[in-house]
Amino acid sequence: MSIFVDENTTVIVQGLTGSQGKFHGLRNRDYGTKVLAGVTPGKGGTDVDGTPVYDSVKEAVEETGAVASFVVVPPRGAAEAILEAAGAGISLIVCITEGIPAQDEARTVNILKRDFPSTRLIGPNCPGIISPGKCNIGITPGDIALPGGPVGVVSRSGTLTYQALHELSQQKVGQTTCVGMGGDPVPGTSFVDCLAAFEQDPETRAVMMIGEIGGSAEESAAEFISSSMTKPVVAYIAGQTAPPGRRMGHAGAIVSGNSGTAKGKMDALSAAGVRVAKNPTEAGEIMVDIVHSL
Repeated sequence: MSIFVDENTTVIVQGLTGSQGKFHGLRNRDYGTKVLAGVTPGKGGTDVDGTPVYDSVKEAVEETGAVASFVVVPPRGAAEAILEAAGAGISLIVCITEGIPAQDEARTVNILKRDFPSTRLIGPNCPGIISPGKCNIGITPGDIALPGGPVGVVSRSGTLTYQALHELSQQKVGQTTCVGMGGDPVPGTSFVDCLAAFEQDPETRAVMMIGEIGGSAEESAAEFISSSMTKPVVAYIAGQTAPPGRRMGHAGAIVSGNSGTAKGKMDALSAAGVRVAKNPTEAGEIMVDIVHSL
């Protein structure tokens, strides 16, 4: 099985007519994802390589019955696009847009929680989600993922998402689903959300978690793992040599005082029974050993 998406997930691409939307949207389609339509206001009635384009998400959903949206629009319009998708009945929104103001992110995530509790947002500023061999929504290269499980992957870091998949696939260890949740301060989907879903998925037998400095998401994950996870978890925390007070990469990757440090996160995860690796390659090696022992 998989979490959040599978071979039956139907998708629209908000921003399909733009250069990035066309490139990644058609790449997802070529992977086998059921990309049914695009949405660009003012370009309804056209198409992109045979995929029809509509003026609004509402119209696209009414015509195609799509349940997921891939948001590939500039920062100034991304929050509005997310809320438009939720208002049209979309149940899963994947937003890769980087540079959305934190205030807009916070407002949008809170509106979703209040008014559209059945809608899941992955991102923003993330690589998206892939269930290998079934569905790819976002910018993750499909050729580095291996179908068949038994490992679920969740990561705050885009680049390390790719490395985690590559490390596992090179050792012939498949993945059920990989969620790139993004590293902004207010993500739509958290570590705990993904860990809970992996815990309930019968084909996911172990989980690899990639965290980074800043915030308290990893500490919250450690609490959940300690209280509610029965499956083995391997983790790596990026930013172990980052100087305090300096943002490293993602907007959420900043250490303030004693809060959000790599050591604090690693200690919390270790105390919860997680195997914590010193680097991404070691994380892959530990997971391979765990899988072979299952």
